[in-house]
Amino acid sequence: HLFYIFINCGRISPLVIGLVLFIHCLFDKMVRVKVEGLTPHKPVELRSKLVDDKGVTFKASALYKADETGQVDVCSTPSLGGSYTGVESMGLFWNLAPDAPHSKLLKKDVLSPIRVDLEALNGETGELLASESNERGYMTEGMKRIPLQEGRIRGVLFIPPGNGPFPGIVDLYTFGGGLTEPRASLLASKGFVVLALAYYRYQDLPKNPKNLDLEYFEEAVTYLRKRPEVKGPGIGIISISHSGGLALSMASFLSGISATVCINACNANTGLPLHYKDIVVPPLPPVMKNVKTTDSGLLDIRDALPDPTMKEHRASLIPIERATCHFLFAASEDDRNWNSTLFASRAAETLTNHGKKSFEVVTYPKAGHFLEVPYMPHCPSGFHAAVGSVVVFGGQPKAHSEAQLDLWERVQEFFKSHLDNKST
Repeated sequence: HLFYIFINCGRISPLVIGLVLFIHCLFDKMVRVKVEGLTPHKPVELRSKLVDDKGVTFKASALYKADETGQVDVCSTPSLGGSYTGVESMGLFWNLAPDAPHSKLLKKDVLSPIRVDLEALNGETGELLASESNERGYMTEGMKRIPLQEGRIRGVLFIPPGNGPFPGIVDLYTFGGGLTEPRASLLASKGFVVLALAYYRYQDLPKNPKNLDLEYFEEAVTYLRKRPEVKGPGIGIISISHSGGLALSMASFLSGISATVCINACNANTGLPLHYKDIVVPPLPPVMKNVKTTDSGLLDIRDALPDPTMKEHRASLIPIERATCHFLFAASEDDRNWNSTLFASRAAETLTNHGKKSFEVVTYPKAGHFLEVPYMPHCPSGFHAAVGSVVVFGGQPKAHSEAQLDLWERVQEFFKSHLDNKST
C-alpha cells in the first residue's frame, strides 16, 4: 500500500487535494510526499520533524528544485542537498536525526501514533509555504493490546483482529531493560499473536538481576502456546542484540519452538550467567584491551568479546546443536556493538557440523547494530547500559535503512513459512 501526502502551496484546488490525501498509516508503511503549487524551477526546502516519547526532537531536511509544472515528487525528484542527496522516497523519515546526541528514538505508547510534521519552505527566502502531518501508527483497527501479569510473566500481548487462531511469537527486545512494544505491535498487524516479553527493569521484575533464569522464559513460552488464539504446534521467537543469546538458549533447551530470528546476536551467553534447572552457562568474558576509542572520543567495543569457539571460551557457547527449530541469523557488517557477522558464521558452522541445514544467514554491508522496523531512524551511537558509557553502534543511514526494509520482509516470510501462517 502506498500512502500519499500532498502539500498544497496554494496553486492547486483544495478539493483535488482532499480526494487523494492519506495522512495516517502504520509506521512501517511507505508514504509518497508530493508538493504542488510551487513556482516552476525555483528551489524549495522540505523539512520533517518528530518528537519522541522522551521529548527528544528528530529532524531532517532536503533541498529540491520544482519542475516546470511547479511540483516536487520526492519519489522521482532528486534532493540536491541537506540530510541526503538523490532520489529517496522516504529520506525525510529514515534520515531523521536527534537534536540531542546519542539518542535512540523512543516510543513507549503504541496506542497513539507518532506524528511527523512536514514543511515546505521557499528555498531562497526561507518563507514557510505549506505544512502537513503524517501520523504513523502501531495498531490496526480491532487489534487487542493486553498487559500481562501472569504468574511471574510480565509483558504485553498483542492479538490481531479476526477469528484466528494465529501463529504465536515471543518478542525479546532489550536496550537497558524495560519493555519495547513497536516491533511486537507491528508484527501483530501482519497476523501474528505476539508477546512482548520483559525480563528486567519493568514493573516488579528485578532491576539488576544476578543471572538469567531460563525457566522464566519457559513459563512465557508455555503461556503463549496455551492461549486459544495461538495455533500450534510451535511458536516463534524474534530477538536482537543481547536478547539473541536468550533466544538461542530458549531454542536449545526448551520445547515448542519452531522458528527463531536472531538479529545481530552472539552465539554465546553474555553479560550474566544463564541458569536452567541444574545447568549454568557462564558469560563470555570480554577482553578489555580490545576496546578502542574513536576520534570523537566514543568507545568502540566491537572486538571486546572474543571468538566463543576458542577452546578457553567454549563453556559460554550456547548448544544450538540441540535445537530442532529453524533459524534466521541477520548480521550487520558494520555492527560496532560486537562482531555480529563472526557470531552468525560460527552459529552456522555449529549447525552444519551437526548435520543441520534448517538455518539461513543474511548479512548487511554498512548497516549498524540496531536493525529495527522500516523507516526507524538510524542510531549510530548511544549509552550502553552494560558498558556504562556511550558507544558507537555503527552503520551508514542509507544502507542501514535499506537493511531494515529488507529484513522486515524476510522476518515475515520466515515466520509465515515455518509457523504455517494462513491467517494474514
